[in-house]
Amino acid sequence: MKPQILPAALPTADDVRAAAPRIAGRITRTPIIHAEKLSAMTGADIWLKLENLQYTGAFKERGALNKLLLLSDDERARGVIAASAGNHAQGLARHARALGIPATIVMPITTPDVKVRQTRELGAEVVLVGNDFDEAKLAAAKIQDERSLTFVHPFDDPEVIAGQGTIAIEMLEDGPKFDAMIVPIGGGGLIAGMALAVKDKSPETEMIGVQTALFPSMLNTRDGGERPTGGNTLAEGIAVKEAGMLTREIVAQSIDDIVLVDERILERALSILMNEQKVLVEGAGAAGLATILDDPARFAGKTVGLVLCGGNIDARLLSMILMRDLARSGRLARLRIQLLDMPGQLVRVATIIANQDGNLIDVGHHRTYSDLPAKMTCMDVTVDTQGREHLNRIIDNLRKEGYEVEIAAY
Repeated sequence: MKPQILPAALPTADDVRAAAPRIAGRITRTPIIHAEKLSAMTGADIWLKLENLQYTGAFKERGALNKLLLLSDDERARGVIAASAGNHAQGLARHARALGIPATIVMPITTPDVKVRQTRELGAEVVLVGNDFDEAKLAAAKIQDERSLTFVHPFDDPEVIAGQGTIAIEMLEDGPKFDAMIVPIGGGGLIAGMALAVKDKSPETEMIGVQTALFPSMLNTRDGGERPTGGNTLAEGIAVKEAGMLTREIVAQSIDDIVLVDERILERALSILMNEQKVLVEGAGAAGLATILDDPARFAGKTVGLVLCGGNIDARLLSMILMRDLARSGRLARLRIQLLDMPGQLVRVATIIANQDGNLIDVGHHRTYSDLPAKMTCMDVTVDTQGREHLNRIIDNLRKEGYEVEIAAY
């Protein structure tokens, strides 16, 4: 049994325009900023729509709110239900509470405690069922029937799609004339709603969707491809195995292109947004910039709008990504150094590194588990540097002093 969707008709640009004043004042009209540093790096004229600044940290509030505001009095009294372990859950919970509508959110039992707690704090009843999203969705359908609740789909609902499309209206009103907009695609609700608004008011603006290469579900529906879908992606917010039925129709009619980006470029884009633009996003929020980084020639000289769709990223994951970025840039490296197993060698190595203004932050000796001669030892040192050139200078000076050095890891 699947949750009921209301596919009476595809939403239109008029529906998006009607949603804008309806939700105004209840959600944040997020700023659109000119990303001068990113523009200089890529050759494109980049503008960022900061949906990561919504109260719950993601654009999902727009569609959920529009749906709730269009419920009948009877539907409001009975309440709503959704299956979600992410941004949709919190957006729906927040606005349902504000409108006095009972909300039930079904989450897999594997959902991190912090997400469960945050959703409950926003006033929703949380039901933990199943080991994955599909099992939770089936449980939601059963509860929906038992309680006569209204199911609020995260993307495949005309009113949700219209609500998400209000982002494009704000971008067209507040930003410059765009040659292109790049929008992340999971199930397709965001790009479908935005495309309706953009193609109505600015048909010459190219609408480009981006998916992670691990989850090319919408691209498969577009070109009949059979690319495998699944895996562990940084962009979990767009990790959708099956595109929406409504959204795929709109995408087929209104989207100019869909591109895929891999995990490495997503990670780089997230790091650049954090380090250069000082903007915190989740993996899906970095997908637009990843598209430009992956093919800068395509966007050179063009005015491009990117939607930073969310900023909810696990702190440990963010820390790991930033540390990996430091390593790739040579600002953090682990060196493996061979030396005589005798007193004073560590001090000597540390002095050489310090004399080159390197910062020694970790040391490990390997005496027993080594194929070196018995009087030799292997030492791993982690060095904090100013970049690749500085790192090479440290290595050169160690070698000049007679040490065999190799980079064990960046």
